[in-house]
Amino acid sequence: MQASRIAAAAAVAGSTVLLLSSPAFAHVSVQPDGTAAKGGYALVNFRVPNERDDASTTKLEVSFPTDHPLASVMPEKIAGWKATVTKTKLAKPLEVHGQKINEAVSKVTWTADGKGIEPGYIQRFPVSMGALPEDTDELVFKAVQTYSGGEVVRWIEVQEDGAEEPENPAPVLALSTATEDHHGGAATAEDASDESDESSDDAKAAAATTEAASDSSGGSDTTARVLGVVGIVVGAAGVAYGVLAGRRRTTSDA
Repeated sequence: MQASRIAAAAAVAGSTVLLLSSPAFAHVSVQPDGTAAKGGYALVNFRVPNERDDASTTKLEVSFPTDHPLASVMPEKIAGWKATVTKTKLAKPLEVHGQKINEAVSKVTWTADGKGIEPGYIQRFPVSMGALPEDTDELVFKAVQTYSGGEVVRWIEVQEDGAEEPENPAPVLALSTATEDHHGGAATAEDASDESDESSDDAKAAAATTEAASDSSGGSDTTARVLGVVGIVVGAAGVAYGVLAGRRRTTSDA
C-alpha cells in the first residue's frame, strides 16, 4: 500500500510538472540548423506547434526585423503550404558584395492549401537568410498564427531584461561569434580534403602492409604444410619399420 501511494504521488507530481512546463514548448520559436554566425548565412527553422484541440493552424506570418534588414531571404518549399515573400524599400540601402540593395524582405507568409497543422502536431518552416548582422547578438521575428476557426494569436511580445517571460513571446534567433570568412565551411572543406588525402595514403600503406602480411602468412602456411606432410611420411615409415622388425624377431625365435 505504501509503495502504491508513493507511485501515485509521483505520477501526480510528474503530470503537474508536464502541465506547468508545456506552455514553454507551445510557443512559436526559431532555431538555426547548425549555427547562425554574425556576418554569415544560415538556415533557420520557425517551429510552430498547434495549441488547439479543435482547430488547425492554417496561416503563419513572420515579420523580419527592419532595424537589421536581411538582403537575402529564401523560404524552403513545403508540401501543403504556399509561401509569399513581401519586400520593403529601405530608407538606407545595404551594401552587399560591393552592390547596393535598395529593398529587403520584411515578411514571409505561409498559407496552407491543405489541412494545415492539425491538433497534436507541429510544423517547421525552413528559411535561408543572410547576411546576418554583425552589430547585434540576436534577431527578433514577430509572428502571427491563424487557426481554421478564425482565431489569431500574435507572438509579438519582446522579452525585457530581468522581466518574466511574456505570455506571447516573439521568436528570437541568437547569433554566434562571426567566423573568419563569414560564410564558414571553406577552410573546413579544405582541411577535410587534406585529411581525406592523408587518410587515403594511410589506407594505401595499411593495405600494402596487410597484403605483405598476407603473403608472409601464406608462405608460412605453405612451409608448415610441407613439414607436416614430411612428418607424416617419416612417422608412417617408422611404424612400418617397427612392424617389419617385430615380424623378423618372431620368425627368428621360432
